[in-house]
Amino acid sequence: MFIRELPSQLVNQIAAGEVIERPASVIKELVENSLDAGASRVEVEIEQGGMRLCRVRDDGIGIAPGELAMALARHATSKIASMEDLEQVLTLGFRGEALPSIASVARLSLASRQADAEHGWKVSADQGVISEPVPDANAPGTTIDVQDLFYNVPARRKFMRTERTEFGHIDKLIRRLALGNFEVEFRLLHQRKPVLRLPAALDQAAREQRVADVCGSAFAEQCLFVDHEAAGMRLWGWLGLPTFSRSQPDLQHVYVNGRMIRDKLVSHALKMGYRDVLFHGRQPAYVLFIEMNPALVDVNAHPTKQEVRFRDSRMVHGFLYRTAEQALAQTRPGSQAPESPGMQSPTRMFEGESVSVPTSQQPMSLLLGSGQAPQAGHRGSTSVREQIRAYANLHPSAQGPDVAAPPEQSEYPLGFAVAQLHGVYILAQNQSGLVVVDMHAAHERITYERLKRSMAEGAIKAQPMLVPLAIAVSEREADLAEQRAEWFAELGFEVGRTGPSSITIRQVPALLRDVDVDQLVRDVLADLTEHGETRRLEEASNELLSTMACHGSVRANRRLSLDEMNALLREMETTDRADQCNHGRPTWTQISMAEMDKLFLRGR
Repeated sequence: MFIRELPSQLVNQIAAGEVIERPASVIKELVENSLDAGASRVEVEIEQGGMRLCRVRDDGIGIAPGELAMALARHATSKIASMEDLEQVLTLGFRGEALPSIASVARLSLASRQADAEHGWKVSADQGVISEPVPDANAPGTTIDVQDLFYNVPARRKFMRTERTEFGHIDKLIRRLALGNFEVEFRLLHQRKPVLRLPAALDQAAREQRVADVCGSAFAEQCLFVDHEAAGMRLWGWLGLPTFSRSQPDLQHVYVNGRMIRDKLVSHALKMGYRDVLFHGRQPAYVLFIEMNPALVDVNAHPTKQEVRFRDSRMVHGFLYRTAEQALAQTRPGSQAPESPGMQSPTRMFEGESVSVPTSQQPMSLLLGSGQAPQAGHRGSTSVREQIRAYANLHPSAQGPDVAAPPEQSEYPLGFAVAQLHGVYILAQNQSGLVVVDMHAAHERITYERLKRSMAEGAIKAQPMLVPLAIAVSEREADLAEQRAEWFAELGFEVGRTGPSSITIRQVPALLRDVDVDQLVRDVLADLTEHGETRRLEEASNELLSTMACHGSVRANRRLSLDEMNALLREMETTDRADQCNHGRPTWTQISMAEMDKLFLRGR
């Protein structure tokens, strides 16, 4: 075959194949253009799931009559003019390919009117032929109609799903776009019937309501607000509480400088932030916004622009991980007092600063009073009881009022114990009503956090291997191992390069002497290659500490006195992540007096 230049219509259809997969892809491109035009209201109208009609109306700045035809030309845009502009893109679109690509696989009409114009103008495009502009009675803003999608590409049309499925993708897309643009009103119609209306959300309460409308009231009732700035970046939004987890990552919304993205590095960093509080195999839920210098993120990494590339991926990973971990560390009794039903009270976090619970006493040493870790397999029931009782004797204020007398108002979020139920649950009374605590789960978290602190404060003990372990790796991984030799040494490993694609392990941390060192080191190098960051060693250590904490915690059917139960409640109030045990299960729940009254029909 001879080399030849492709016809412009075919070129546009090839470009359309990269970004126009289904009707939802059309809506994404058109709505993003509306948002770039400064629209405060966007209306989307759909017929037959978008296959017959996709119409987008906005009240943006509009397009000048002389530029209407140019808007349908390839690589024609008002959003960038130089390479410097491309390196600092702040608009959602910038390539100038969307409209001509859509027009190559559908019948498209474009009507627009600027605010100071007497009337609007309209052009249409079909099979690559653009009509002359004609006057149109369009309201200020722009209206784009896309009809008969893929009518001239029957092979693509065959891959479309049912009308209900295609509309479901559009509905989901509009909700995601609405989460990233609170100041814009969104309306969605299907078959000329209103389906969704989201008013502009201009204050915090309205934003929280939009989050509830899009993500569901269950998420809104079980999330916390975070706002953190460091290293020239800002992360703000809503983190779902660990007890509100999902079987699928279907409620994870991330926006970078207003652009909705799906990025492996971001997902990995946030999941690492949840690693100590999430039930095994579950997925976290969140709505988060990352703001950073646009020059430090490449949004031109993928045709659909849903994937981005960070210039310093390691710094971004560390910032997201630490912010999420710090926020979730505050999930303990009293750290988040709901101001109104449906949303946890906002918490602003600053570098080096964290929220603490007011208390009139020093935290007790519930376990490890001597600084020694319990041995795996040791039940620890006697030492647990002795240390709880010793703490209660030293701190009479923790014991609480006499059960026979009405309890006084207390500053303690969990109140004071009144009874133990079947040797499993502690029943306590606070200002709001009844508190039920799973004593083993709560004690397990307390013990685990204490073990982690003890390990972090002391030097990591290393143990030489009887026989050095040689591992065959790729040259890139061998380079990483050589470059990170000092980092490995700080963690108790002695790693040396013995060839172009081989390394040798001569020393390991004593705590990890019984794990599969070969696989652990391979996983660490894989993480460093992929993300520039790894938590494998910390995860392996924490897994062992979690097992030790489980064996060292008070067991079910163990009778505790009121003083011992109150001591446990006081420690929960000062322990990070005390709302969940090491496995992600809740440790306590509150039943308000209003709920109790409703249960027993009081006041009716």
